[in-house]
Amino acid sequence: MRTNFSLAQLADPHVAEADAALRACVHCGICTASCPTYVLLGDERDSPRGRIVMMQKMLEEGGAPFAETVTHIDRCLSCLACRTVCPSGVDYQRLVDQSRAHIEKHYRRPFADRLTRWTIANVLTRPSLSRAALLIAQLFAPLAFLLPPGLRTMARRGARLRATTAQDQTLVAHNGRRVLLLPGCVQQVVAPEIDQALARVLARRGIALETLPGAGCCGALSFHLGREDEAKVLAKRNIEAFERSGSSEGVTISAIGCAAHLADYEHLFLDDPAWRARARAFASSLTSTTDLLSSPACGVSPRSGETEGGAGTHDALRVALHVPCSQQHGLRTGDDGDVLRGARFEVIAIPESHLCCGSAGSYSLLEPEIAGALRARKLTNIRSVQPDVIATSNIGCLQHLGGADAPPIVHVAELVDWAEGGPVPRALSALAQAQPSR
Repeated sequence: MRTNFSLAQLADPHVAEADAALRACVHCGICTASCPTYVLLGDERDSPRGRIVMMQKMLEEGGAPFAETVTHIDRCLSCLACRTVCPSGVDYQRLVDQSRAHIEKHYRRPFADRLTRWTIANVLTRPSLSRAALLIAQLFAPLAFLLPPGLRTMARRGARLRATTAQDQTLVAHNGRRVLLLPGCVQQVVAPEIDQALARVLARRGIALETLPGAGCCGALSFHLGREDEAKVLAKRNIEAFERSGSSEGVTISAIGCAAHLADYEHLFLDDPAWRARARAFASSLTSTTDLLSSPACGVSPRSGETEGGAGTHDALRVALHVPCSQQHGLRTGDDGDVLRGARFEVIAIPESHLCCGSAGSYSLLEPEIAGALRARKLTNIRSVQPDVIATSNIGCLQHLGGADAPPIVHVAELVDWAEGGPVPRALSALAQAQPSR
C-alpha cells in the first residue's frame, strides 16, 4: 500500500520501520482469521487489516488521534498471529508498537485509565511494591467494587493470589557451566517455585542457574503500554547488569513473554547506536529454557513412582500444551512438546492453538471483557481434549487460565522437575495424591 510520510517523519527509524510494514501490506485479509479479536467480535476495525488503516492515518497525520482509533488499537493483543500467517511478510509488530508509543505521547486518556496504566507500569514491575499491593488487595477485597474498572479487576485478581518469597536459585553443577537468570518481576512474587524447579532441572544437567545481580523487570509491561522511555530505563538496567557479570555463557528467563521482549531489545534503541550495539550483544546471549530443558540430565532419567513429598506417579498424565503467543508468534521457537514427551508425559494438542488465551501481558487487566471471553474459548478447547493438566511456559498465561473452573495448570519446568524426582507442583498436589503408585 502507498504511504505519505514526510522525509522528516521517516528520519525517525521507528517511523521508518512502521512505513516498511505499511508498504508491505496488500490488504488481502488472510490475517483476519488468525486475529482473536476479529474472530470474537467480527468487527473489521478489530482486525489487523482494519487497524492498519487506522494506524497509517494516525501516524501520517501526527498529533492527537481520535478516541475511536485508540479504542481499536487498545483492543489489539499484540499476539502477532497475523504476522505469522501474512503472505506478504508484514511486520505488524513494528507498526503497532510505534502506534502505541504515539498514543501515549499524544492522547489524553481518562483519569481512571491513566491511573490503571500507571499502576501496571510502576507497581507490577517492582516486586516489593507488588507484594505490598497483594496484601492491600487481600485486606480490602470487599471494597474493590469502589475502584475504577481496571483497578477493580487488578484488585480482585490480586486478592486470590499470595506473595511468596523468592529463594536463591543457585545449585551445584557438575561441570561448572553457569547460566544467569533474569528474575523478572511478577513471577518472582507469585510463583518463585518455577525458577526453583528450573534450577533443580538444570543442576541435573550440570548447569548452575545463578540469579543475575542487579537485574529486574524486562520492561515489556511498560513497553506495550507505549511507555518507551520507562522501558528503556529497565532495559538499560538489565544490559548493564549482564555486562558487569562478565559472563560469556548466556542468560535465560523462564517467562517466555519476557524472553520475547528481551530478544527484541535492539529495536528499543534504533535511534541510539551505542546502546543499540549493547542491546544486540545482550540479546545474542539469551538462551531459551526449551533448549536448556532439552539437554540430557547427568545420570537422571524420568521416572514414575514415589517422588519428594510422597507423591504418586506422573506416567500417563495427559498434558494439554498451551503454547504462548510470544513463543509461537513472537520468538517462533519450539513448543516444548518434545521436552514433555521426553519426560514421559502424554502431550496433546489444543484446538485453535494459534488463538491467544487473552492474557497478553497487562491486556487482561485493561480489557477484562474481551480477555475473559478469549479465556472461556480457550478453556472450552482445552476441555475438549480431556487433559489431566495444562502446561505452559509463560506466567501470564498460567495466571490467566488458572482457576476453579479450569484443569490444573503448571509451568513446563515444574513438570520436568517432578518427572525427574523433584517435588510435586503445587497445582498438582491433589491430582498426584489421587494417582496410584506404580
